[in-house]
Amino acid sequence: MGRTVVIGDIHGCLDALNSIIDAVAPSATDTIVTVGDYVDRGPNSKGVIDRLLELRGTCNLVALRGNHEDMMLEVLRGDTPPFHWLNHGGVQTMDSYGFVGDLNCVPRAHREFLDNLPNYFENDTHFVVHANYDPDLPLDEQPDDLLRWVKLTQEVPGPHMSGKRAVVGHTHDREGRIFEVPHLVCIDTYCYGGKWLTAMELESGKIWQSDPYGKLLSS
Repeated sequence: MGRTVVIGDIHGCLDALNSIIDAVAPSATDTIVTVGDYVDRGPNSKGVIDRLLELRGTCNLVALRGNHEDMMLEVLRGDTPPFHWLNHGGVQTMDSYGFVGDLNCVPRAHREFLDNLPNYFENDTHFVVHANYDPDLPLDEQPDDLLRWVKLTQEVPGPHMSGKRAVVGHTHDREGRIFEVPHLVCIDTYCYGGKWLTAMELESGKIWQSDPYGKLLSS
C-alpha cells in the first residue's frame, strides 16, 4: 500500500504546488488528496489545474471540490452573474486563462475536471472535506454548503460519528499555522496571502510546506 498525502488550499499558487509535488515525489501506489480551492486569488489558477491533470498520470489523485470551484462553475454555466466571483479572486483566475471577453478560454478538459470533483475522501482512519461537516451525519449525507462554505471560525465540529479524524481546509490562518485538535486538523495555511502551502501524510503525520514562490520549508 502506498502513502496518502493531503494538500491544502492552493489558490493559484503553482510554484508552491510544484515544490510540494517534487518533495513528496508520488508514485503510482500513492494517493494525493487535494482539499479544493485550486483557483482564485493566486497568480496561476490555469497552471494549477493543468498540473493536477498531469498528476493523474503518476498517482491516484482525488481532487475535492471547494467553494471557489463552486463560484467558478456557476459563472461558466451561466447560472449566476460574475460579480461575486470576480470580487473573490475570479479576476486573477480569468487573467491566468487570458480572458478577453469569451469564457471559452477555459478549456473543455478544465470544465470537465471542475464538473466531476467529489465532496469527500475517506480511508480506514481519516476523512477529508473542504471546509466543515456535521458530526452526526454520514459523509454521503452531508449538506453541500456545510462541506464547502462553513468556516471553523463559525463552528468547530465535534468528533465525527465514524470515529475517523477529519482533515479540512478553507479556514486559513493568517500566521500560516496548522490548526489541530485531536479529532480534526486544518491545513489551509494561507499560501496566497504570503505564508505556506501545506501537505500532510496521513499515515505518518509528516508535513511538507512551501512558500508561494516554491521555497520548501520542510521535507
